[in-house]
Amino acid sequence: MIPTLHTQGLKTLAQVQAFVSSNEAISFRLADRVAAYGWMADTLKQFHYTGCSRVDKGVLRQYLCKVTGFSRAQVARCIRQFSEDGAIQDRRRAPAVPLPRRYTTEDIRLLAEIDVLHGTVSGTTTRKLCERAFKVYRDARYERLAAISNGHLYNLRQHLTYQSKRSLFDKTHPTKVNIGERRKPVPDGCPGYLRVDSVHQGDLDGIKGVYLINAVDEVTQFQAVFAVERISEAYLLPVLAAMMDAFPFIIRSFHSDNGSEYINYKVATLLENLPIEQTKSRSRQTNDNALAESKNASTVRKYLGYSHDPTVLRQPGEYLHRRGTVALFEFPSPLPLSHRIHR
Repeated sequence: MIPTLHTQGLKTLAQVQAFVSSNEAISFRLADRVAAYGWMADTLKQFHYTGCSRVDKGVLRQYLCKVTGFSRAQVARCIRQFSEDGAIQDRRRAPAVPLPRRYTTEDIRLLAEIDVLHGTVSGTTTRKLCERAFKVYRDARYERLAAISNGHLYNLRQHLTYQSKRSLFDKTHPTKVNIGERRKPVPDGCPGYLRVDSVHQGDLDGIKGVYLINAVDEVTQFQAVFAVERISEAYLLPVLAAMMDAFPFIIRSFHSDNGSEYINYKVATLLENLPIEQTKSRSRQTNDNALAESKNASTVRKYLGYSHDPTVLRQPGEYLHRRGTVALFEFPSPLPLSHRIHR
């Protein structure tokens, strides 16, 4: 039974109040719910719960919660049942039987077969196809799918059985951007065909690292590496303008990957004013910009490594210049466009 040495000596509401206010731990565990209901009913009768004041009722509720371990909602339901019937009974019933499945695993497989044959059309069209298969061609397998709703049809398409039967894979669709031409440059032994790529020195403790702009001439292997604080138009455009003057020959072509730092209208306008032809790598053609990628490892990583360089440059035009060896130079400011066009 629930009454123990902690509770059997409580005869008055004052003693109950003192027991509830104390921090004494309860040394027993509730083992029988029926016995707990009986003890709760006896306690409510003992202290005449229906005739108690609002404050005393609150004390008794706390007392019942502390001893039985029930929640406030459970105790409130038991007290309401005691007030109506004079007793507390276990009204729990067996769990409700789940509703039977209307659409079986076979129906989901049939839906997957229809989507394979017709290319996963809309729900309305798919439902009409099932309805036609049942009513026109007398195929009894489609009886349930003929009456399916559009919304539940999409639910069945998310089922694991459907996913295992109908797996849709599609290639990456390229985005059409009318900037640059997708092709590999053909210099024909003439210098001035640049391959450009970006190298990031990484971040450390929330501090951004510098970005290195690596430009290599395909024929002469003349290389220039510039450092910029951010890959954005405000930082990149002055560096690209200075890059064109770092090479001792006329720049004829500017080839990069499809990164947005190079494929944008401001860079395209800059190259068009020089004028310099702009090309970009083709989809799934990894060798289009392989020269710049190889120089990233053989030159940039070899001399600068992978260490973090904070984005605090001495001057915006700071860059690395290579003619057989690597040295550090500083450009105070880019040259005007007129000089680069008529040089």
